[in-house]
This record gives sequence, C-alpha cells and structure tokens, in this order.
Amino acid sequence: MPRVLPVLALLLALLLAGALAVPGPARAGDMPGAGSVNTSQVLEGVAIEGYDPVAYFTDGKPEMGDPAITLEWNGAIWRFATPDHRDLFAAQPEHYAPQYGGFCALAVSKGYTATVDPRAFRIIDGKLYLAYSLRALEQWEKNLPDSTEAGRRNWQGD
Repeated sequence: MPRVLPVLALLLALLLAGALAVPGPARAGDMPGAGSVNTSQVLEGVAIEGYDPVAYFTDGKPEMGDPAITLEWNGAIWRFATPDHRDLFAAQPEHYAPQYGGFCALAVSKGYTATVDPRAFRIIDGKLYLAYSLRALEQWEKNLPDSTEAGRRNWQGD
C-alpha cells in the first residue's frame, strides 16, 4: 500500500501538467497566416483565388483577373481584369485589398481564419469583405457592427 500513494501522486502530477499544456482558444492575430494575405491553395501565391480586387468596386461584382496582368503586393500576386484596374490598385492597395487579408470575415470575427469563396462578398463603408460562403456572409451580417469590431480586434491582435 505504501507504494500506491507515490504512484497516484505521480499520475496526478502528470495529468495536471498535461492539462496546463493545452493551449486556450487562439485569436486570429495569434494564428499562422493572420496579418498576411490569404493566397490560393490552388494558384500558388495568388491573392483571392485570382479574382480582381478592383472589380468589386468598379463593376460591383467579382471578376476573374488575367494571369498576364498582375502586381505583387504584401507578399502576394494580385491579378486584374484590366491594366487600368492594376493601376488603380497600385495607387491605393489598402483601399482595394480585402479586409483581414482576404480571409473569411465571419471566421476572423470569431477568432480564426478560413478560406473564402470570392463570390461571397460585401463592400461596407468602402471596405471589401469576403466570406467562406454566402451563408457565412449572411451570418456575419446579422450583427454587423459587432462582427466588424470583433474582426478588427482579432485581426490586429488587440
């Protein structure tokens, strides 16, 4: 019986050490990729799956960019439908680039990052937001002021 007590104490100490080693919920600002540009998993290094970020503003809809009309910015390759769109982006990239590096707005507002469907978008207060899907976009929009503020805080790591 005297040997059981030290063994139990050792087991308890190991369990406690294991519990303390489990990290808490991560915020987007703490996660790999946060603060960077979401680049395509199919088109290596290409931002927003090759869609033209300026077209969302000028045409009011997503439009695929031309692989021959590109610009490198913020560690990613951006494609554009026209040279004029490329020039607009070059002059004001922060204006045209999607918020949260092009990651899903709903995911970032909840503290993680997720890829997007570039066709699921909204322009709010002159800023482009993308989402994983139209359904995710609708969920994000349900409480827009809180969603955008939570996303901003998480993205900046506040």
